[in-house]
Amino acid sequence: MEEAKNLLLLGVDLPALAHSARRAGYNVYAVDYFGDMDLRSACVECLSTIRQEPGRTCGRFSSDFDPEGLVDRAKRLVEKVDVDGVLLSSGLDDEYDLLCRVESEVAPIIGNKPETFRAVRDRRNFFQELRRLGIPHPETFVVEEVSEAESAAKDLGFPVLVKPAKGFAGVGVRRVDNVSELRSAFREVQTVSEKVVVQQYVEGIHASVSVMASRWGVAVLTVNEQLLGMAEVGQREPFGYCGNVVPLEGYETVLGECAAVAEKLCRRFGLLGSNGIDVVLSDGKPYVVEVNPRFQATLECVERLLGVNLVEAHVKACTSGELPEVGEPSGFCTRLILYARRRVAVPDLTCFGCVRDVPYPGVLVEAGEPICSVVVFGEDRSSSLEAALKMTEKVYGILREA
Repeated sequence: MEEAKNLLLLGVDLPALAHSARRAGYNVYAVDYFGDMDLRSACVECLSTIRQEPGRTCGRFSSDFDPEGLVDRAKRLVEKVDVDGVLLSSGLDDEYDLLCRVESEVAPIIGNKPETFRAVRDRRNFFQELRRLGIPHPETFVVEEVSEAESAAKDLGFPVLVKPAKGFAGVGVRRVDNVSELRSAFREVQTVSEKVVVQQYVEGIHASVSVMASRWGVAVLTVNEQLLGMAEVGQREPFGYCGNVVPLEGYETVLGECAAVAEKLCRRFGLLGSNGIDVVLSDGKPYVVEVNPRFQATLECVERLLGVNLVEAHVKACTSGELPEVGEPSGFCTRLILYARRRVAVPDLTCFGCVRDVPYPGVLVEAGEPICSVVVFGEDRSSSLEAALKMTEKVYGILREA
C-alpha cells in the first residue's frame, strides 16, 4: 500500500493507540465504545457508542457493547473522510464477518486479515494446531451441551475452567471444582455464548508476550505480568482483566521459551505486526492460552520502557517487513484499570497526570463498570505497582456516590 496519512482506529481500548499514531505523524480518526476525553484529544474525529454528558450514565458494557454498531459508524465516517488503513484494538477479535465488512466497506486492515483472526480464534482448531506444533497448552474442549461439558471435565479432571467461546477481558471465566459447580457455570456462560470452553486448569503466573512480526521475522518486545481479579480496583470477575505490570519480574528466565513459542505461532498462522500471546507460566514453561492478533492494552507501558513507537513499528513490519531493534526494558510500568465499587459521579480527573481513559466530568459510571486507568513508572515491580495502587485510592477518594 502507498504511504498512509489518515488512519482509522477501531475497537474498545483506543486512547494509547491514538496518541501513539498521532506521535507517529498520522491524522487519527477513531470509532470506539467509550469516547473518553484523552481519545478525542488525539483525534481529528471520533465516533463513539457512549455519549458522555454530565448526569448521563455510561451504561453497562455487557448489554450496550455492539460490535456491529462499531463497524456501521466506521462505514459512516469513511463516507466523508478518505482513510488509508485501519488499526484494530480489542472488541472485534471473534467477529469474523464484521472484520470482513471492515476490509470491504471501510478500509484495508493494516495487520492481520480476517482469515488470520478466524484461524487463531477458532478454539477447537487452534488448540489442535498447538498440539501438532508441540506447543504446551491447557487441554481444551469446545462444547454446546452440559453433558458434553461433564464428559470433558471427567477427561480433564477437576478443577477446570469454564469460559465463553467468545470471550472479552476475562468476563465469565469460572474455575469449577465439581460437577455441581460445572453445571451452574455452564448455564451462566451459555447466556452469553452458545459455545462453551471447558479447559484444563493450569496453576501458574498469568502473562502475555508482546510480539512484532513480519513475513520474514519475529521480535519479542516484552513479557508482561497480567493482573486479574483484583478487588483493590473494584474488579468483580475472578479472572477479570485489571491491567499489567511490564515487564514480568524475572522475565529473563522464560524469555527464550516464550520467543520460541512466538516464532512457531507467527510462522504457522502468518501473524503480522503487533500481536499478543496470552500464556500461563507453570514451572517456567509457557502454556499458550490464546492469541490476540491486534494491538494490546500494554501499548503505553511497552512504548515507554523500550522507547519504540509501536504504531510506527507495526506499519513498517506489515508494509516493508522491517522489525524494531529491541533493547532491555528500562524499569517497570504498571497499568491498572479502575472499576466502580458503586454507582458514582466522576469529577474532573485531568488533575492526575497518570490517569488515562479519562471520562468527561460529571458522567455517571455504574457499579462494576470501568472508570479509568492509571499508568505509573517505577524502578522495580514493587515501587511501580505500589505507586499505582496509591494513585488508585486517590482517584476513588474523590468519586462521589450517585
